[in-house]
Amino acid sequence: MADFVEHTGVVESCDGQMVLVKIEQQAACASCHAKGACSVAEKEDKIIEVFYSKNDIKKGDKVLLIGQSSLGLYAVLLAYVLPFLLILVTLFIASVFIDNELLSGTISLSVVLPYYVVLSMNKKRLKKKFSFEIIKL
Repeated sequence: MADFVEHTGVVESCDGQMVLVKIEQQAACASCHAKGACSVAEKEDKIIEVFYSKNDIKKGDKVLLIGQSSLGLYAVLLAYVLPFLLILVTLFIASVFIDNELLSGTISLSVVLPYYVVLSMNKKRLKKKFSFEIIKL
């Protein structure tokens, strides 16, 4: 059984199959009982794009967004772990063949640019993979 992440939000706009939902994302300390005395507690609004084919949702409706928590780990893998490993492997290989450390470091850092360009080119496909289900409240 998969774990799920749930967020309540308000529909900002509906355009065909795309629904924009505003959720209030809170820092972990925002729910603390001492948040009134602490300056660290913060809240931030996020806009989430959700593919939704039905026409029963309109602007201002309260909705529940449900997503798989395993997709969060997959996102971390794509955004942070793979680029880090790419830099590390490239630095190791470049340092074996190139004596100049500055050049090796520059090459290893510049190799993530094409990686992020490829991610950006697949943005549409990734948006569908990292999607939420929407339930009208």
